[in-house]
Amino acid sequence: MTIRLEIASVQDMHALGRDLARLSRAGDLILVIGELGAGKTQLAQGIGEGLHVMGPVISPTFVISRIHRSLDDGPALVHVDTYRLASRDEIDDLDLDEEMPHSITVIEWGRGLAEQLSEDRLEVEIQRSGDPEDETRHVTVIPIGQRWADLVPQWEALINVNMGRDALADAMGDGDD
Repeated sequence: MTIRLEIASVQDMHALGRDLARLSRAGDLILVIGELGAGKTQLAQGIGEGLHVMGPVISPTFVISRIHRSLDDGPALVHVDTYRLASRDEIDDLDLDEEMPHSITVIEWGRGLAEQLSEDRLEVEIQRSGDPEDETRHVTVIPIGQRWADLVPQWEALINVNMGRDALADAMGDGDD
């Protein structure tokens, strides 16, 4: 099932990230896809906030990968930006498989490069509105593998609580089974 959401603000993108963090567990892979300025890092910041990790979650564009350790007993956040990488071999060179079992791995720009890291993953595609004055983001969430498919009802319930029952119906739009 594909979930489609309309996100109105930076705060709502952070809230979406916090919701994802509540459902995530060590070993999870989340690929975040979208153009420059779409809100990929904002989503990662919300995930980091939800995981209670150390330090500010900022774009790892130039360092490629950052590990944010948990402030409590939770998993770390491994935040990766593959914008400057050209091949799957370069992803393999990052040795993400060492941290993945103990972390939640969020990879920006990962489509076409990072799918081999896990059969179960969540792909979050963010598109900006065509109007430069409009901050609205259109988010498509695609669960891949049984792990994420099983979580769709729980996530829908979280969105229901956070956005309100009427907003949920609008946000869910046309879902595919």
